[in-house]
Amino acid sequence: MIEVRQLVKSYGPTLAVAGIDLDVAAGRIVGILGPNGAGKTTTLRILTCFMPATSGTAKVNGHDVFRESAQVRQCIGYLPENTPLYPEMRVDEHLHYFGRLYGMNRATRVRRINELTDRCGLGQIRRRLVGQLSKGNRQRVGLAQAMLHEPKLLVLDEPTIGLDPTQITEVRRLIAELGEKKTILLSTHILPEVERTCDDVVIIHQGRIAAQGTPDQLKARLRSRGRTRVELKANPVEVKKALAEVDGVGAVATTARDGWCIATIDAEDEERDIRPAVASAVMSRGWQLRELRHDSPSLEEFFIRVTSAPAGEVT
Repeated sequence: MIEVRQLVKSYGPTLAVAGIDLDVAAGRIVGILGPNGAGKTTTLRILTCFMPATSGTAKVNGHDVFRESAQVRQCIGYLPENTPLYPEMRVDEHLHYFGRLYGMNRATRVRRINELTDRCGLGQIRRRLVGQLSKGNRQRVGLAQAMLHEPKLLVLDEPTIGLDPTQITEVRRLIAELGEKKTILLSTHILPEVERTCDDVVIIHQGRIAAQGTPDQLKARLRSRGRTRVELKANPVEVKKALAEVDGVGAVATTARDGWCIATIDAEDEERDIRPAVASAVMSRGWQLRELRHDSPSLEEFFIRVTSAPAGEVT
C-alpha cells in the first residue's frame, strides 16, 4: 500500500526528514510515533500530498505521490491534528459539501452520511453549526469527513485529541473495525492506545526511523525479563541488604509506600528467573509478602529509550 524510499524534507538548513525508508502492507494498522519535531507529521503531510519532499520517492496504492497526486488524494482519507472545518456550515451541509468535492452523487452522499452519523456519534449534532461544536465533536466531524469517500488508506494524526474517555474508547473501537478492511496510519502520543490498536509501530526520531516492528517485538528488545518486583512488609534498608545477598541478584532498589517496601531487582543474568530465590529469602525472614512478579516491559519504556539515544544509534 505504501512504499517510501530515501524520503528527505529540508527547510533551508533544517533537515526535518532525513532519508526515511518505509513499507506498509495493505490491511495493517500502523502507529507512527515520535517526539515533537521528530518529523512524523512532515512525513504524513508528504504522503497525503499536502507538501512536496526535497528528494526521495513515495507511492501510495501504486500511485506516485509527486506525479499522481490527484489519484493519491482519491484513495486517502486524512484527519490532521487541527481539523480544518467550515464553522458557518451545519454538520450535514459540511459533509455534503465535501462529498461533492469527492465527486459523490447525492444518493451516495446520503447513504454514507447516514452510516457515519451512527459510526461517529453525530446523531445529536447533525443540524448544528460546526462553529458551535465542542473540540471533541469537531474532531468527530473531521473523522467522518476523512472516511466519507470510503478511502483505502486512512491517515489519522492525533484522532482522539480533545475527546473524553468514552469517546476515545469508541474511536479506538472504530479504528480497529476499519482496520479489518482498510490500511491505517495512526500518529498519536498516547502509547497505550498504540499497544491496544496497532499491528505495527514505527518510531521516528530526529528525522529518521529509529525502530519498527510489532508492539511485542519492540518491547521484547528491552531485554527486561530479569527484572523482578516484590512488595513486602519490612524495613527498606534491611530488604535491600538481604536481597542483594541472594544468589543471581544484581542491583536492588527499594522505596517505601504506605507502610510497605517495594523492591525492584535486576538479575545478573537477564535470562534467569530469580523469583524462587527471592521468595525463599523473604520467607526465611518471616516478612509478610504481598506481591512477587516480573515487571513487563512497556512500549512507553522502549519509546523513551529509543528517543533518548543519539541519532543513528541502534538500541
